Amino acid sequence: MKKIAVGLVAALILFKAGAEELQWMTDLPKAQAQAKAEKKLVLLDFTGSDWCGWCIKLNKEVFSKPEFAEYAKKNLVLVEVDFPNKKKQTEELKKTNEALQQKYKVEGYPTIVVLNSEGKHVGDTGYVEGGPKAFIAELEKIRKKA
Repeated sequence: MKKIAVGLVAALILFKAGAEELQWMTDLPKAQAQAKAEKKLVLLDFTGSDWCGWCIKLNKEVFSKPEFAEYAKKNLVLVEVDFPNKKKQTEELKKTNEALQQKYKVEGYPTIVVLNSEGKHVGDTGYVEGGPKAFIAELEKIRKKA
């Protein structure tokens, strides 16, 4: 019984570790440079991370899952464009995020904007029901258009 419990704990730690390895950037020019060098798409997550229910749901059901982490590492450079209520941000980051919101005409959260490795807007989506598999399928449709 003790071995099973230890095994389950170890599996949970490994399971969680895969999801936590995702690197979310906040600097779009750096993300675009990385995407160009690695021939990946840029995924901009426009979110209200500490107040938007659908954003929290997207993070919990998709972004925190190992299946999404594995896909992202191979195909995406991730950028969080956050509009929190309580989380502290620098004034510079707030201004940058507001400028991105205006540029991509984001009116609600979560909005996912996808750019190709050259920085061209190739598609967008939002919360997709069905977990990582459904969300990845939506990204694949956008990727094929890119």
